[in-house]
Amino acid sequence: MNQSLFLHIVERLEALVGKLPAAIQKPILHELTPMKELFLQQRPPRFLFSGSNKKPVLEILQMLFPEMIQEHIALISSVNRWHDAAVLDRGTISILDARSFDDSSDEIETELKRQPADVIFFIDESEGTKKAQKSALENLSSCLAANEKWNPDAKVIGLIDGQAKSSRPKSASSNGKAELKHVLDSHGDRLTGAFHLSGSGAGRETTEMMSIIARELPNAARIEMARISQDRVVQADIAQILVKSTTAMCTAIGAQPIPLADLPILTTLQLMMVSGIMYVSGRERSLRAATEFVGALGANVGAGMLLREGTRAVLKFFPGWGNLICGMVAGAGTYAIGRAAIVYFLEGVSLKDARRTYLSTRKKSARPRLLEEKPAKSRRGAV
Repeated sequence: MNQSLFLHIVERLEALVGKLPAAIQKPILHELTPMKELFLQQRPPRFLFSGSNKKPVLEILQMLFPEMIQEHIALISSVNRWHDAAVLDRGTISILDARSFDDSSDEIETELKRQPADVIFFIDESEGTKKAQKSALENLSSCLAANEKWNPDAKVIGLIDGQAKSSRPKSASSNGKAELKHVLDSHGDRLTGAFHLSGSGAGRETTEMMSIIARELPNAARIEMARISQDRVVQADIAQILVKSTTAMCTAIGAQPIPLADLPILTTLQLMMVSGIMYVSGRERSLRAATEFVGALGANVGAGMLLREGTRAVLKFFPGWGNLICGMVAGAGTYAIGRAAIVYFLEGVSLKDARRTYLSTRKKSARPRLLEEKPAKSRRGAV
């Protein structure tokens, strides 16, 4: 499902929501915002490299992203410009090598105005040379000042060359950290962490760093990073945002006394949610595949319609409570589908187990707890 198709679906959804009562339009559209940020505004994460420029940026990228496609790396030949590079078939990152910022500040400032960085990497490979360390820190300070005009929330991550670190005096390393902290203090709390580029434990540290980056990025760039890093915690976090927003919208829509009018909205939202979870996991977005998955769970459209309309028919003589329970039915079904999609696409369970998750979650979520609490309260009062 490409972005233009998703845009068409969202526009149609917003048009349908516009026909609903005014009281629920605003909360529904509010919950639609995270989904639009994650998919309609989706873009590659932007990484700016600052500090020491002894090591070629291509070598640094190969250490950070060993699975990056070589053809795309070869295209990153000029500094001071944003370049896009693919990491296998999972996603794309944007790179700006700004370690020569003092030589062409106008060009870099123009690039940052066009596309501000999400994360600024500080390359520390000064090997104990005070002059080199000072020059690298000045470059970082210039990059921070230029970037924060357009993105004041960008984080800084230190990348320490393990080989260079082993050859520098211990006192020089301590002084370098103090100077780095001094530079960052003038730009707020920006330092997210420092990691080794090479040496013992570098691979483990790189994995940890990628997880931190995926958590710190804005919503628009998180999906690409989650697909690239394959961090299940981050993927599950994004999936939960989708499930939460979709469930809230379906609950509000299902609570409206408009027989059959909610069906196309609910179905569209549920399929968008499943296709979104599929994409976060590393698969391609596909409404057809999402429809097949929902059907395999036993949550087909016909059954859902009969359940919702049947519930409305039974409860039509109970204004307020009847609408509330209808909304709970729609929300419970949506949440159950979302949970089944998470365990299947992210946790790798079988389709049979995903179906069990769907059935058990739906039964638990649909239980009208408010109605259950009243008898318990009466019993306590009678004792």
